[in-house]
Amino acid sequence: MGDERLDDLDKYIIHCLQQDARKTSTSTIAEHADVSASTVRHRIRKLEEEGIIEGYHPSIDYEKAGFQLQTLIICSAPIPERGELARRAREVEGVVAVREVMTGHDNIHVEVIGTDGDDLSRIGQELDALGLEIEDEDLIRDEYENPYEGFRTFDADDS
Repeated sequence: MGDERLDDLDKYIIHCLQQDARKTSTSTIAEHADVSASTVRHRIRKLEEEGIIEGYHPSIDYEKAGFQLQTLIICSAPIPERGELARRAREVEGVVAVREVMTGHDNIHVEVIGTDGDDLSRIGQELDALGLEIEDEDLIRDEYENPYEGFRTFDADDS
């Protein structure tokens, strides 16, 4: 794949996996795409080897798991240090996701899970100690994800 663009089958496989990787079998994808299951398995393996598919992650309902304080912390970092600070932020206990944003300000978004207010304060202090300037903190009520429609190549009735 490397420099080549994804073809329709690759896109369809990714779209199906984004919808629900755990409950989507290679046989089901193959049937809808009119190819063999071994072709789908080969394509998935190739997409993984090329780093296009980087992993499979469960979607967690933190509130149902007993963690009420899912929080988005918006930080600013100097642009030359942004990547390194984003990587280091992942090491703070309670951090579950870090997004590096292409802006000059508010350019690191850190999603954290805290057990209580003191835990959130500790996380904020550790992020500050790394050199991140905390701009805002917002409790996350819920999060919704969709597969990227640019990967959809078959009719909605087919998937």
